[in-house]
Amino acid sequence: MSIDLDGMEPLYLQVAGVLTARIVDGVYPVGRRIPAVRAVADEFKVSVNTAEAAIRLLREKGLVQGVHGRGTFVIAKPSDVGEKDG
Repeated sequence: MSIDLDGMEPLYLQVAGVLTARIVDGVYPVGRRIPAVRAVADEFKVSVNTAEAAIRLLREKGLVQGVHGRGTFVIAKPSDVGEKDG
């Protein structure tokens, strides 16, 4: 999956959508650490601020949780928190 750098949808929403899809698909299963903010920024060729916003959105949705000094881990799938894909 890729993002559309010239699209109408904000980049952070596109990145969050890809990360959410990876959680749904089991690429990042519950309990697994997701890539660090800088790695996400590098992969999608977006700013660190954009990557942080995408991960913050996943946190707000209850999909991931940050653990100080360890990283950000998947704690639920969207279906577990009553959310549809995306």
